[in-house]
Amino acid sequence: MLKSLRSSLALTLIAACAGASGSQTAFAAENAAGIYLLGAKTAMAGYVPPPGTYVTDVNYYYSGSAGGQAAVGIALRQTGALLDIQADVSIDAQAYINAPIALWIAPEKVLGGNVGFGVMVPVGRKKVEIGLDTFAQITLPNGTVIDANRSFDFDDASTKFGDPLLNALLGWHQGNWHWTVGALLNVPIGQWDTDSITNLSFNHWGLDTTAAVTWLDPAKGHEISVAAGFTFNWENPATDYRTGTEFHVEWALIQHLSKTFTIGISGYHYQQVTGDSGSGARLGDFEGRVTAIGPVMTYTFECGKIPVTTQLEWMHEFDVKNRAEGDMGLLNISIPLSIGH
Repeated sequence: MLKSLRSSLALTLIAACAGASGSQTAFAAENAAGIYLLGAKTAMAGYVPPPGTYVTDVNYYYSGSAGGQAAVGIALRQTGALLDIQADVSIDAQAYINAPIALWIAPEKVLGGNVGFGVMVPVGRKKVEIGLDTFAQITLPNGTVIDANRSFDFDDASTKFGDPLLNALLGWHQGNWHWTVGALLNVPIGQWDTDSITNLSFNHWGLDTTAAVTWLDPAKGHEISVAAGFTFNWENPATDYRTGTEFHVEWALIQHLSKTFTIGISGYHYQQVTGDSGSGARLGDFEGRVTAIGPVMTYTFECGKIPVTTQLEWMHEFDVKNRAEGDMGLLNISIPLSIGH
């Protein structure tokens, strides 16, 4: 039973091994955005697949809204820093990201565990709609003048490539326990526009370190997975803005109903633990937080003799500060190019 569970779920872990996409629409931090993709490490988060080469197509969707300081932070470049006292600002944001991932697990062991390396390059579309209800006459950065007690709506949308992310991981197995440590490096070479609030890339280096553990009872099919980590950000040289250190923890409680089908609940919590800094951080520390929960399921089928693993996840956010509040959906489709023995 354990061998069947492991083989059917090995590919589910590829997206979790990558763990970030540079696409999250709703974080606090510069432009209210961060490099780590919340919800990526839930099911089987601590499990590393057998040696081989794997590919995953990650499809991520987010829809959310915000008001107050969170809306000002997201819309800052197009509305100006003083709108939090001169107008009510609201935003509605949507993002669809497609992020192909390649992951290689080496046949040789390091420190008694399996070592792997991966790369991901996201591409997608983001749209932010901004609404203003003015208290006094204001002038936007583009020169548009809006009189007092007026309402004004505009939007920004773009389809671009994001920054590539490089990944390294090391994982171990012992009985029902599986655990891994990993690092992600955001390489700032994606498309980035100073005036845009819908960039997928970040124009700064970023490093995420995460540790995860999975306990799986092969007889009863019970699974508990937890992953926690920190994201460290360098300064954006174009805006003189440095996002503070971010903490994230994700979890999943899952029942393996068969070797091909699982269902459960998952969630995440995000907390910015140090404030933003630099001359471009015009809203001060702007520390954010959010919690989310929702269902997750996986299903594995064969296409010819090739196993195809799908993971479908949805989460609703709550307890939000300094960021948008909304819903995320995730669909991963994973296949092995080769599997060692």
